[in-house]
Parts: sequence; C-alpha cells; structure tokens
Amino acid sequence: MKDYRYLFFDLDGTLTDSREGIINCLVYALEEMGFEVPEDKEKFLGPSLYQSFSEFCGMDDEQVERAVKIFRGRYSDTGLFENRVYDGIEPMLGRLRDSGRELFVATSKPEPFAVKILEKFGLAHYFRFIGGANINGTRNRKQEVIEYVLVEAGISGREQVLMIGDRCQDVNGAREAGIKCMGVLWGYGSEDELSQAGADYFAETPQMLTDMLIGKE
Repeated sequence: MKDYRYLFFDLDGTLTDSREGIINCLVYALEEMGFEVPEDKEKFLGPSLYQSFSEFCGMDDEQVERAVKIFRGRYSDTGLFENRVYDGIEPMLGRLRDSGRELFVATSKPEPFAVKILEKFGLAHYFRFIGGANINGTRNRKQEVIEYVLVEAGISGREQVLMIGDRCQDVNGAREAGIKCMGVLWGYGSEDELSQAGADYFAETPQMLTDMLIGKE
C-alpha cells in the first residue's frame, strides 16, 4: 500500500475502549432529563454528543445543551476513566513512530478530555499533536477536527495523510477532507459499515495495521 507519512488516529473505539464510560454517562444524562434510554445504545459510540442527542433522542437545541452538560458532569470525573487501552495499541504506536511516521489524534471528543485520557494511559508522548472538539460544542464534526489538525501540524500534502478510525464518521470526515481512511475492525463499527462509507483499507488488529503500513518485522 501507499507510504503514508502522517497518521491521524481516532480515539474512542480505535485506541481505547471507552464503551463503559460513554454508555454509563449517557444513561445518567437521559434518566436525569426524563428521556427514555434507547435499546440500541451502541449507536452513540462514535458521533459527537451534540449530534447523538439531537438525532437519536429528538432533543431540541436547549435540551441538547443541558444533556451534554449533565453527561460531561459525570464524565469529567468518573466516566473519563471507565476506559481501557486495546491490546496491541502501544506496540503499534511504538513501531509506527520508530519507523519515522508522525502520529496525531483527531477525535470528536473534547480535546481536554482526549489529552487527559492519553496522559492517564501513558500514550500521549507518541503523538505530535492531540486534536479534538472544542468544549463548547464547536469543531465536533470529524472533517472539522481533521482540518484543525492539518493546520496545527502545518501539513499541506494531504496525499501523505491517512485517517485511522472505527466508524463511518471517520471515513466520511476523511473523504470530505480529501484524505484516505483505514477502517479498524476491533472497535465499534462493522466491516459492512466501514465498507459502505468507502474506507480505503481495513485492518483486523493493531499488528495487522502496523504490518500493512511499514511491513512485517
């Protein structure tokens, strides 16, 4: 495959399994507001909170703002760390960095939360820059985050950039930003979802992803 110099990683469902914390905070927020908790809670894993509460719960703008505030109230001190790093992630990051690639995070999670999580798990030092959404709800679409990271990193050659993520939002955001995307199959999205969105490559494990990008050891 093509030799990509700049690798942009999603966070939730790609580097860490944050399912427990997100769902616990989601249930807490919906119950506090008197909304029914959807049977399918997995669909909330990936999109921004603003999009999820609006599209999946039918909330108006004012309700969305309140739901996000309640969610983050629990998430900021508890849900943030109801989380774990996927097996094989740290060796993957180490090999990729040692190969000369430059690593970045591009997540729709608020940037301060992303930084805290990666610092907590000892992964922050692998990344040249950790980019995420603004805490006020702006810059939460994946394309917007990708564009932000491109600017902060001073990258002009988009043909050298590869987005790596587990949901259709990652693929769609990459396409809108004019870069290629690798779909990872250990996260929350299925191969069918990623394929329909137009992912350019697929990796079943962190080891496979590394071997595809830099060759086998």
